[in-house]
Amino acid sequence: MIGALRALLPSRRDYAGLRRTWRGDLLAGLTVGIVALPLALGFGVSSGLSAEAGLVTAVIAGLVAAVFGGSNVQVSGPTGAMVVVLVPIVAQYGPGAVAVVSLLAGTIVVVAGALKLGRAVSYIPWPVIEGFTLGIAVIIFAQQVPALVSPHTAAVSEHSSNAVIAAVQSFAHLDAVYALWALGAVAVVAVSMLAAPRLHRAVPGSLVGIVLVSVAALALAAPLARIGNLPSALPFPALPALDPGTIGGLLLPAVTVAALAAIESLLSARVAASLADTGPYDPDRELVGQGLASIGSSLFGGMPATGAIARTAVNVRSGGRSRVAAITHAIVLLLVVLVAAGPVGQIPLAALSGVVMVTAVRMVHVDTVRAILRSTRADAAAFVATAVITVSFDLIVAVIIGVAFAGFFALRGMSRASRVRREDVRGPSQPGDERIAILRFDGPLSFTSSDRIFAEVGAVRDVSVVVMRMSQLELVDATGAHMLGEVVQSLERRGITVLIKGVQPRHEDLFRTVGVLDALRHHKHLFTDLPAAIDHARSHVRRETATA
Repeated sequence: MIGALRALLPSRRDYAGLRRTWRGDLLAGLTVGIVALPLALGFGVSSGLSAEAGLVTAVIAGLVAAVFGGSNVQVSGPTGAMVVVLVPIVAQYGPGAVAVVSLLAGTIVVVAGALKLGRAVSYIPWPVIEGFTLGIAVIIFAQQVPALVSPHTAAVSEHSSNAVIAAVQSFAHLDAVYALWALGAVAVVAVSMLAAPRLHRAVPGSLVGIVLVSVAALALAAPLARIGNLPSALPFPALPALDPGTIGGLLLPAVTVAALAAIESLLSARVAASLADTGPYDPDRELVGQGLASIGSSLFGGMPATGAIARTAVNVRSGGRSRVAAITHAIVLLLVVLVAAGPVGQIPLAALSGVVMVTAVRMVHVDTVRAILRSTRADAAAFVATAVITVSFDLIVAVIIGVAFAGFFALRGMSRASRVRREDVRGPSQPGDERIAILRFDGPLSFTSSDRIFAEVGAVRDVSVVVMRMSQLELVDATGAHMLGEVVQSLERRGITVLIKGVQPRHEDLFRTVGVLDALRHHKHLFTDLPAAIDHARSHVRRETATA
């Protein structure tokens, strides 16, 4: 118990290679901090809170997750997927509820890590993950539209809770002059983000675009809404107001946030582990770290945090190999709060929308979508269903339905893989061989195929002996084994002797427990090789012929 608890906590081993990697870690942390700044500000505003909330989350959650998380290179903070969940919560319960949701969700994620549930994400199929990502990207992009067509947030708040519908409805309040300025700002940011990496990989295109838009807006007195005043220090930590009545209403949203935080963080950590030799990651400890990060964020008025795939990838590709990189990223953002709060407050919100929109577009990989759609019908259907449900209804519901959808097709495929084939009796033909049926069982034998297999075996007629070949049988569950016992009993009741050949050791205990072997007429009717079984079957046929 103590050993399991220690495995979920920081240790000196987390920094074992620091002497070798610290220079690359510091440089990577600085790079990620610059990249994360506009995203933190943008996601804070997009969530319905403030740029300050996004920045605070990036600092506090980024630091806590780096120290306590299960990945050496994971970078955490506010993400677009979390924004999608928070917008309806803010609309229904107000901005103050987010800190409570973050506290509750963080606690749930910590408990999930302590219960060793970190491996559960591996059961989510790839098409479901990609469909989920596509749906989130569409929602994130659509969420930016209302603020670009009109600066009046009151009008925007009257729109549908569905981001796509709200984007369409926002054109009823179109301010053409403002929209032209806002779209121009988005265009500048987008071009900067696309062009800067071509000049040099280290150039942060999003930051360049924001600086260009901010300078132009000040010089031209553009009528663009700004971030506004930012505090020059972190707020003092305080426990959110926990009203029992409010907590009851926020519990379900907190569960949704917790599920999303766990899924996104574990996926990000898994992706990071595949990008470079960054050492193994512990999924259970990662959940504990991300849960503590959201709890810490809530104490400073921030929002729930998750591992951020894009920022984590930047960290790895910039040379980050230890937790010092993610810690440095949080310190860089803290320095922005302490030193540059004034200039940051003059950034136009449209510039942040541009950053978020380009980020949403980059989340979708056309080659990946094409590959899934061309793979199998089942995977394509799961991908499309998950994406559509994500956009239309709810993120977690989409994942659940997507997994169920993929599971249904997987079970159907497994059912079709189960086969029973009748084979000819091997060797020189002997009189009476036509009275022997050799049935070969292939593939898995489970509840998905038991009825069909029962019917196929039961259809065998005009034989005296049935030899069941089990050596090629793969997965067997209790339902499949129970069906075999019923088949044996049914055939024996009809006067047909059943011989079983080639029961694999891994299936033997199940066959004995469920009663398959007990259903045989005699214990000598169990064989390990086919020739012996055929000889025994022929002896039964000869005795039957002699008595007739």
